[in-house]
Formats: sequence, structure tokens, C-alpha cells
Amino acid sequence: MTDRLPTFPWDRLTPFKKTAAAHPDGIVDLSVGTPVDPVPVSLREALAAAANSPGYPLTWGTPELRAAIQGWLERRHGVRVADGAVLPTVGSKELVAWLPTLLGLGPGDTVVLPELAYPTYDVGVRMAGATPMATDGLAALGPAPVRLVWVNSPANPTGRVLGKDHLRKVVDWARERGAIVASDECYLDLGWDDAEPVSILHPDVCGDSHENLLAVHSMSKRSNLAGYRAGFVAGDPALVSELLAVRKHAGMIVPAPVQAAMKAALDDDDHATEQKERYRARRTLLRDAFEGAGWRIEHSEAGLYLWASHPDHDAWGAVGALAERGLLVAPGAFYGPTGERHVRVAFTATDDRVKAAVQRLAE
Repeated sequence: MTDRLPTFPWDRLTPFKKTAAAHPDGIVDLSVGTPVDPVPVSLREALAAAANSPGYPLTWGTPELRAAIQGWLERRHGVRVADGAVLPTVGSKELVAWLPTLLGLGPGDTVVLPELAYPTYDVGVRMAGATPMATDGLAALGPAPVRLVWVNSPANPTGRVLGKDHLRKVVDWARERGAIVASDECYLDLGWDDAEPVSILHPDVCGDSHENLLAVHSMSKRSNLAGYRAGFVAGDPALVSELLAVRKHAGMIVPAPVQAAMKAALDDDDHATEQKERYRARRTLLRDAFEGAGWRIEHSEAGLYLWASHPDHDAWGAVGALAERGLLVAPGAFYGPTGERHVRVAFTATDDRVKAAVQRLAE
């Protein structure tokens, strides 16, 4: 396994974390987009109320959860999916990592990834024994046989949002070749300023058919449920049915109490709005502070990160310079060679730690 998979990226940050932690006022960890705010009370209550669940839960999810997923997609994002075309997952990372394997891909199959991308796309392809190809230029691939195309909008790490026209071209290209498009939409609710993220399943993108399309969603960002491992996939009923069949065999099931918490979260938009406003405030403070300290912010129009560069540093040099100030960020090199001049700055720290970061950047 270690021969065919890369080193876990965040292990390489260990020495910089030690440097940042030595700051007199402690570390400000902006390296990972993990929630730090409380799980809403109503979601915890839903989890607790379902705690007496001695039997095996449904791999497909309860009817109530499936209805909540469908309702949220239509209410929030204008997407109507067929009955049976949604499936809860053990967080979104699990689905991203295992999707090529679950779809039966293997040696000889090519999977296209974004040039700057969440590392788990590449890892999942390698786990399946397939071949990853990182490119943003599908037209340049010509007749190359491709089984799966990953898109990510809003993107991690850059926060870039792909417009409807761009996504429509990806769908058309894939359909001409019989390839599946998997769209990682974990940050779809987190557009800033004038950004309007759109799902691959929206009719303006794919017309009246979800054939060969899958959208992957996470409850971690919207509802602070990273610790619950709660996500779902939706789209082509035939593909979702295939995923369901394989997951039944493999025992890949979301626990019943977590399913209950997911339903409560998807039925309630108010807590998500409140959380988004917390992130908006932190984003504004950090963006202003970094730009005031001579950093350039690119893209970053959605999601939970700032994509930042400094004229005096490459990615690792920037990580080191910020660590000396007690700030830990992720080097852009984690996400591909074209990120070697950038760092990713998460604004998921507490208000107190964000204020500390702002003060240190001004010194």
C-alpha cells in the first residue's frame, strides 16, 4: 500500500506545526478546514433521540432521510432527483476515495482530475489500480479513453467557482465518450460576494437527464458535522443503484443516529445560514489582514479557504514564514505542481484565533 500511495500530506507539516506552537500566544491553525463551532443543539438532540438503535441501519438510508436530501437539493439548489437516486455516505471523503473501486474501475482505466485538486481524488484512483490524469484541458485529451471525470466547484483549495457554461461543456464532453462525471460539491452552499455556485445536476447544466452524473455532498461544512461523518451522493439512478448494491456487500453504512441527525440538518436552513455568517466574518478579517501584509488573494470566491501567494516566497517558504508568526497554513504544493507558489488559508478557526492571526499579520 505504501508503495502505491503518496505520503499523507499533512504529516509533512509536523515541523512547521511545532514552530507555530512555540509562539508565546500559541498556534493559530489555519491548515485544515475542520469545523470548530458547536454542533447545533437540534442536531445533537436528533442524534440522541435515535441512540437506541440496536438493529442494522439501512444502507440506502431511511425514507425520511432520503426525502430530506431530495427536498434540500430542490429547495436550495434547484435540483430535482428521481426517487431512489440519493444515497448517504460515511462522510464525503470516504465516497471520493472509494468511488473508482465501487464503480469497478481498475488497471487500464483513466480518471481525469483537476490540475489543482484535493489529494484524495488521486489516492482513490490509485487504490483502484486505475490511472490518474491531472488536467484542466479536456479538449487536449483527444480520443483518449476516459472512464471517470472529477470536477470540484467550488474548488478546494482555490475557492474557484465553475460557471454553468463550463460545467455544461464538461458534461457534453463526457457524454460523447460515455464517461461518468463525479462532481464534488461539498462547498456548494458557501458562495461569497457575487459567486453563485451551481450543481452539476442543475437543469441549466445537464438538461433533463442525470445520466452518468453524480454529485457528492458533505454535511461537515454546512452543519459542523465533520465528527459525525455524514455525507451523501445523488444523481443518475442507475449509478446510485450500482453504488448501493456494492455498499450493501461491503457494509458501508451510515449509523442510524447519524442518519437522524442528517435529516434534522437538511430540514433546517436557519442553522446553516448562521454558520455561514460566522465564516463570512472570519473570511473578511483574514482576507483584509493578508492583503494588508502584502499577500495576493486569488479566486477564493467560495468555500472555506483563501488561496494566497507572496512575492518573496514559494509555497513551503511561505509556510515557514507564517509558522514563525505562529500561523500554520497548508502549502499549495499539496494540491498539485501548479500550486507551488501558493498557500491555502482556512478560515475555520475560532473568532479568538482569527483575531490573533490578524494581529500577528499586522506586526
